[in-house]
Amino acid sequence: MTDTHAHLYSNAFDEDRKEMIQRAIDLGITRFFIPAIDSSYTESMFVLKKDFPDNVFLMNGLHPCDVKENYKEELIHVEKLMDEHPFCAIGEIGIDLYWDKTFLAEQQEAFRWQIQLAKKHNLPIVIHCRDAFDEIFEVLETEKDEKLFGIFHCFTGTEEQAYKAIGYNMKLGIGGVVTFKNGKVDTFLHKIDIEHIVLETDSPYLAPVPYRGKRNESAYIIEVLRKVASLYQLPLEEVAHITTENSKKIFSL
Repeated sequence: MTDTHAHLYSNAFDEDRKEMIQRAIDLGITRFFIPAIDSSYTESMFVLKKDFPDNVFLMNGLHPCDVKENYKEELIHVEKLMDEHPFCAIGEIGIDLYWDKTFLAEQQEAFRWQIQLAKKHNLPIVIHCRDAFDEIFEVLETEKDEKLFGIFHCFTGTEEQAYKAIGYNMKLGIGGVVTFKNGKVDTFLHKIDIEHIVLETDSPYLAPVPYRGKRNESAYIIEVLRKVASLYQLPLEEVAHITTENSKKIFSL
């Protein structure tokens, strides 16, 4: 199995990081795709890769919540890293209007710039979207071409928005929200061809039921798998295989 989105360098794991990752590996979760946030996390991401070279795959990028006054310096850092280290994707990038709308124009500029960086390096993008579907789609529409592809991380939109995202050559990242009673994604997910689905945890955030409210970890992707398998009425092994193959195509493994 594959966890396509996990912040395993988070300080939430400082006390038991290696043990936590090993728990997941012991369950057959052997690939972890690690999104970037900003330059302050770069070194800890590289340490994680060094500790688990065969299991950890790093992304590069600037998270929309960290697009502030110094965002151009951060983007220079992102671009510089491209020449120094191999990355599997540009992410997580996008627009977040939940916490603050002050830097909307800067978020849009950073999002578009990073999409173009991904295209330059033939990499997928991993999109963060919160309260910003219209704004995200507006940028994707201007960037739509054969080089645009990736994952709509932590997809929480409507059925209509799901098809729209797929239309931009995006897979839907399905995580703990699918197990929530008010998550809504579970009401239509079975209508979406499973070829468009990848699984994720977003650890340490958004732990699935029955761990909701606690620290999330990659081992809990099993609960996401169970829910998705029940929605599609498919065996666990088949869903694990299909979603892992989907992730391999996106990340070119």
